[in-house]
Amino acid sequence: NLLLINISISDLLVCALGTPFSFAASTQGRWLLGESGCVWYGFANSLFGIVSLISLAVLSYERYNTMTAATKADSSNYRQVYFGISLSWVYSLIWTVPPLFGWSKYGPEGPGTTCSVNWTAKTANNISYIICLFVFCLAVPFLVILFCYGKLLHTIKQVSGVNAATSRKREQRVLIMVVIMVVCYLICWLPYGIMALLATFGPPGLIPPEASIIPSVLAKTSTVINPVIYIFMNKQFYRCFQALLRCEAPRQGSSWKSSSRVATKVLRGGTVTFLHRTNNNHFSVMVASLGQPATTVPQLGPNCDPTADISKDPSSGIHQPVVVSLVAQYDS
Repeated sequence: NLLLINISISDLLVCALGTPFSFAASTQGRWLLGESGCVWYGFANSLFGIVSLISLAVLSYERYNTMTAATKADSSNYRQVYFGISLSWVYSLIWTVPPLFGWSKYGPEGPGTTCSVNWTAKTANNISYIICLFVFCLAVPFLVILFCYGKLLHTIKQVSGVNAATSRKREQRVLIMVVIMVVCYLICWLPYGIMALLATFGPPGLIPPEASIIPSVLAKTSTVINPVIYIFMNKQFYRCFQALLRCEAPRQGSSWKSSSRVATKVLRGGTVTFLHRTNNNHFSVMVASLGQPATTVPQLGPNCDPTADISKDPSSGIHQPVVVSLVAQYDS
């Protein structure tokens, strides 16, 4: 959630500190804030855009690491997420500050209504910066996202034998989300990267100023697409957002309900864990701890009192071996 907030903040800063100036310049057909304003606009948009890209890569790694970690995640440990957020900002500063000190520079872009890195200069100083920017701020985040979500999908397929029908649906859902993320990333940023490379290495005038507007606009649409993919496709957020619009309390994502079936075979003196999927997309985990062998684990009906002593036989009044059952559910 903190990573999603970080992405939202960077996108919001682009909208607040960049879009109004480019919109005003577009209405007048020229840049209105002078050279220093052009440098500020180019630096700010580059900084916030790269923060968003690196945050997407960090988020993909966090999801992959959480799904494949052998140990249980510590929800009270914020050091890793703070490190990831700090990494996105420091990494972005490393690549956006150098033009302020002479390694390339910020200047007018396209028809002169926006500003960015000077893509058209053919000097070795500028070309080296463009290559590094393309590799470390576009290609590397994309490869991290592709690798992490690819491994995540592979991990889900590895456990498909538990419940074939459920796993197929889950694989399809994850695959669709991964494809949407990768395709949207490419649509937003690949045209801009290609235009920058063509402007840097191609002959002068290869890309008309009017045509250069399209890749720039596509890159800025990431501020709209990111919330849709990474937030509105989150079921918990979507439920809370619906509740906010309706001015009501958010609906809980999980509840304590009994499983429709429980296994009846248990082991002597041990602990048995059963995994069961109910009809409303909940996963139920029942853990039975036994002191003595028992023939069955009592089935909990929908009206069962959770505080009742299930170890007592109501007909005989004789205490049987204690069976303690814990039912936990995960809303998928």
